[in-house]
Amino acid sequence: MRTFMKVMLVLACVGAINWLLIGLMNFNLVTMIFGVDSFLTNLTYILIGIAGICSLYFLMDHNEEH
Repeated sequence: MRTFMKVMLVLACVGAINWLLIGLMNFNLVTMIFGVDSFLTNLTYILIGIAGICSLYFLMDHNEEH
């Protein structure tokens, strides 16, 4: 489970960095790597979205323990 948490947090950070690049420089790293509207681009966005939701769960679960 610990490895899964780390992978989800890394994906969430990749999404955050991508949004930072979009906001600062109007540069979308995901579409630059995989292309616009490709299967891999859509899959990356889906995985990042799932990672964000999982990260929220981990955050709330962690706070309940302490």
